[in-house]
Amino acid sequence: MKKIIPLLLLIYACSAPKVEKVYYNGVIWTGDLSKPSATALAIENGQILFVGDDKEILALATEKTEKINLMGRFVTPGLIDNHVHFMSGGFQLSSVNLREVKNKAEFQNRIIVHSETLPAGAWMQGGDWDHELWGGNYPDKSWIDDVVLDRPVFLGRLDGHMALANSKALELAGINTDTPDPVGGIILKGSRGEPTGILKDEAMALVNNVIPENSIEEMDQALDAAMDFALSLGITQIHDMGSWKSLETYKRNHKKGLLKLRIKIYPWYTNWEKIIRNVQDNGPGDEWLRWDGIKGMMDGSLGSRTAWMHKPYLADPFSSEKENMATVGIITLRDTTEFKHILRETDKANIQHAVHAIGDRANDWILDEFASIKNELGQKDRRCRIEHAQHLSPSAVLRFAAENIIPSMQPYHIYDDGSWAHKRIEHDRLSRTYVFKTLIESGANLTFGSDWTVAPFNPITGIYAAVTRHTRDGKNQNGWYPKEKIKVEDALRSYTINNAYAAFWEKTTGSIVAGKHADFVVHSVNILDVSPEEILESKVLRTVVGGKDYLFE
Repeated sequence: MKKIIPLLLLIYACSAPKVEKVYYNGVIWTGDLSKPSATALAIENGQILFVGDDKEILALATEKTEKINLMGRFVTPGLIDNHVHFMSGGFQLSSVNLREVKNKAEFQNRIIVHSETLPAGAWMQGGDWDHELWGGNYPDKSWIDDVVLDRPVFLGRLDGHMALANSKALELAGINTDTPDPVGGIILKGSRGEPTGILKDEAMALVNNVIPENSIEEMDQALDAAMDFALSLGITQIHDMGSWKSLETYKRNHKKGLLKLRIKIYPWYTNWEKIIRNVQDNGPGDEWLRWDGIKGMMDGSLGSRTAWMHKPYLADPFSSEKENMATVGIITLRDTTEFKHILRETDKANIQHAVHAIGDRANDWILDEFASIKNELGQKDRRCRIEHAQHLSPSAVLRFAAENIIPSMQPYHIYDDGSWAHKRIEHDRLSRTYVFKTLIESGANLTFGSDWTVAPFNPITGIYAAVTRHTRDGKNQNGWYPKEKIKVEDALRSYTINNAYAAFWEKTTGSIVAGKHADFVVHSVNILDVSPEEILESKVLRTVVGGKDYLFE
């Protein structure tokens, strides 16, 4: 075989059209098990033609070929994020950011400063606050009311399952002492029955429903900002847990040739009939945009005490009596019978399922449901996904590989959650949290992403978290449940070829292989050859998508 490949290259060089670009003098991790490393590649018309050593690839070049010296830099396939809220992220880039806030004064100061940038009366959104950073007590509406009274404000907790509204926002939403909890949600109230401003899961919709919709121009601007940010991080493909309006935005920009990266979108399940019609009328999409997926949600989050568990949560001194009574979290589905029907109808139409499940009970429920669908409707290549798959029961772990269910996981959550998760559930359940190594060893197709804006978008931070399992509080230097630490190469596979498989794109993306799209990244650091702490020093120098270069040096 070693003799045949150079011969083919020679034949190509003599007879075929000349290549557009060659990249050489690199350290290339291809993601291809049959040929894991190389130093050079050639591309033409947005596709990879050949992968090999410098001598082989440079032999294809002519005077008209663009020759790019990689200067010994580390190259990987384009990084893929398996779970983002992409349009929300685009808007968040210009919204108030409370992620690192550690006290009430800083919380209020950032609100004051951002309010001055907004038109009079306009809604203030964003947030990403984490009450664990200031001791665990919830903020309340007075934190906002005391400094901003002239506009409605709605600020989400970083997990997306809890938010804080000020009095103006509560008034516009019609939330008062008499407002009951909606199905799948909680309105926190004080001792006199007045809303505190904290809304959980489906209760957040009461406010979201009265926030004015963004214009087409605003949507397009947010998309462009999000794409530019993604490219700067080496991300060439995203799997968006988005809205129908997000899909319309992607379609509109794709038609104009403005998409800069590849998008697989999973719109909210209530759009299921429109999703089916769209696939029937237009097919599943193309190499830039696919829409043959659907997003569902079983439960809330651990941080908000709404992840659906088999056993009760530990008592929380900062939680209300009402919260401590709801000890096993909540199932956020309004109607499980309807949801089961939707899953079956979309499966018949070959729509891929991606369902949020964090608690062990939620994961067992959806695993059982996926199994029932297979038994009822027959065997086929479904690649059903469980988004997060965070806390698993002992019996659930082996089902992913055995039933070809894809664990769609976000490793940075370890860094955040590992500092306080012991306040929510006990050791036995914590030991089955983000069991990366166990899933890999069982044969599961482990996939990684960010959950942006819930967590930082940068894949490097996710790789670091998966490899070290360090936590924000610095108390787990050997790793939080260290037996589940994985190798850098395993993490890279979860950000590349495994993710491509999870979107039915593995034949054209996810690895640096001849015939695939020219999607790859040039990094400043060879993360396979440095200490774990040095991984975080890596920067993206060049991102290539479909043969188009984006430079960040």
